[in-house]
Amino acid sequence: MLNRILRPAAPMAILPVRLVIGFAFLMHGWQKVFAFGFKGVTSYFVSLEIPGAGFWGVVIPLLELLGGIAILLGFLTRYAAAALSVSMIVAILTVHLKAGFFPPKGYAYPLLFLGGSLALLLAGPGPASLDRALGREKSR
Repeated sequence: MLNRILRPAAPMAILPVRLVIGFAFLMHGWQKVFAFGFKGVTSYFVSLEIPGAGFWGVVIPLLELLGGIAILLGFLTRYAAAALSVSMIVAILTVHLKAGFFPPKGYAYPLLFLGGSLALLLAGPGPASLDRALGREKSR
């Protein structure tokens, strides 16, 4: 019975994933850009000995901020999700993995961000999106 009731809503199943992942990335990007600043993020990347820290200290905050907005709107969703997935893989491998699974420094949260991003990459933005409205994504 529950299956019969919920089946018509199945095409909208990706919407809460898109909204939560988009909002979370937006907020993390906002924090990096407006609270820590590019210099603060770059300094942190330097402390981690990340090659090209000056470049990545600008790119990653903007990716999270603008990628989060794009995902929230469902615009260029697969591209934003792909870029953010790569970013989360690098974050897990370079920062969080050595701290174990559990928060606050472990890889649990970045793994959830990665899973949500990969879901969006594979499923697309869903029907309630700019990509769909603009004809960039077709209904299946």
